[in-house]
This record gives sequence, structure tokens and C-alpha cells, in this order.
Amino acid sequence: MKIGMIGLGKMGGNMAERLRRHGHEVVGMDPTAPGADARTLAELVPLLDTGGQPRVAWSMVPSGEITDETIRGLAELLSPGDVVVDGGNSNYRDSMRHHDELAERGVRFVDCGTSGGVWGLENGYALMVGGADDAVAVVQPVFDALAPEGGYAHVGPAGSGHYVKMVHNGIEYGLMEAYAEGYAILDAAPLDIDVPAALRSWQQGSVVRSWLLDLLVKALEETPGLDGIAPVAADSGEGRWTVVEAIDNGVAAPVISAALFARFVSQRRDDDVTMKAISALRNQFGGHAVEHEPPAGGAS
Repeated sequence: MKIGMIGLGKMGGNMAERLRRHGHEVVGMDPTAPGADARTLAELVPLLDTGGQPRVAWSMVPSGEITDETIRGLAELLSPGDVVVDGGNSNYRDSMRHHDELAERGVRFVDCGTSGGVWGLENGYALMVGGADDAVAVVQPVFDALAPEGGYAHVGPAGSGHYVKMVHNGIEYGLMEAYAEGYAILDAAPLDIDVPAALRSWQQGSVVRSWLLDLLVKALEETPGLDGIAPVAADSGEGRWTVVEAIDNGVAAPVISAALFARFVSQRRDDDVTMKAISALRNQFGGHAVEHEPPAGGAS
């Protein structure tokens, strides 16, 4: 099928390539990316004509105002029956609002929580989809191509896909914090411990083995001791939203909350090995940029 991919960054560009490898026709829109088929929404939408079938536009841009502008623009340009998919990390309340705004014009909306980072091109993406059955059915061939076996779920109505992704990322905060704290404790031990070897031993048979552990081992192989990585890990929003939801619904979430608060102070301690590890992990799975420490004796 034909689909428009809006935003050809680390995620959107790889997703477009994976879809092409599975036989789909992708029309890419990005104001700056080399090789984009369109630079604006006005250029994109006419290229999505499918001879009477619903047009599908998939947004992979940052949450917030950029997504709002994209949804508003598509509402003006698309026709009743067409489908807009938001695959970014939008707040679920925004996604419910976007559904209602598009519905006023007869355009259908699907929110798709997407996980897989820079590895998704080869490994596939975990997809958490919210929306009406008829809207999801239109996009199903795309979901089938993007997700590995078992990695797709239609979890509920509009907004539910991004709600599930929000909680997913809150859990991610807690898992990364636990691995990073464990690494920091081993690194500070009063014994001559081969820390990378210790972590590698956990990769097979251990109850704490996971892909995140594999990525921490990989990060230490690439940057021994995490030397030069600044102890800074951004609060990207989803962890904060998860904690707020836990409070609003009376659910205790001490691990996720503590992991979020740890990021708040990550720029105040120059020697925070835990945050160095989290920064390295975020770079490994999502391609998130790391900040580097200035050379010893250099300007800060």
C-alpha cells in the first residue's frame, strides 16, 4: 500500500526503509532531509492519491506543538475517510484531542506508540495501537510490516496506544536506573572487580538478563569506563507523565518516580557514574545524543 511518512529522522527514516523492504510505497516528507519526496504537507498529500482508497499519512515528528501543527495541516488537506497515524511520543490526552479534531472533518485517527529505536529497521518495532477498528484496519498492512512477530497490539480506542507507550517509557526509566545504579556500585567497589566481565556474565542464564543489559555491555565495550560521557540524562516527558497518571489514579510507583527524580538532578553532579550509564544506554537504543565532558583542564 501507499503511505506518507512525515519526518524522516532516526525513527521515521528507518521505518520508511523497512516498509519499502516489505513492498510498500512510501512517500517521504521532511523539510530538511535529503531525498525527501515532499518538503511540505501541501506537497505531500497530492502524492498520496491511491485511486479511491483512503489515504494514509503517518506522523513521526516530536510531540507537542510540531505534532499539533501537523495534525491541523492534515485536517485541512485530507478528505473524509482518510487516516492519520501519530507514531510519535505524544501525550495521550493530546491524541484524544487530535482524534476529535480530525473526526469533525471525517478524517480518522490512529495513535501508535512505537518502540525499537535505531535497531527497529532490522529487528522490527513494538507497536501499541489505539483507534477505531475501521481506522486500524486500513493501516494494518503497515503495522504487519513494521512489527516483528508478536510485537503488535491494538490496545483500545484513540489515546490508548500512547497511554500504553507512556507507561512503557516509565518502566524504561526504572529499568535503566537499576542497571545504571548497579554498574555504579560495581565501579565504586573497594575490590579489583572486572566490571565489564561481571556484566557479561549476567547476559546468559541470569534473571536480570535483557536487551538493555546487552546494550550496557556494548556501551562499555565502545567507551571503556564511559570516559568522556557527561552525567546528563534528559527527562523526555513520558516518565513524568507516567508518574502524574500514577498519582491521579492512586497507584504507587516508587521506582519510576525515583528514576524520574534522579534525572532532574543529573546535571548537578559532575561525578555521577549512574547518569553516565543512563546517557550511554539512551544513545545505544535510541540514538539520543550524549553530552561529552570537557577535556581535563579545558574550558567548561
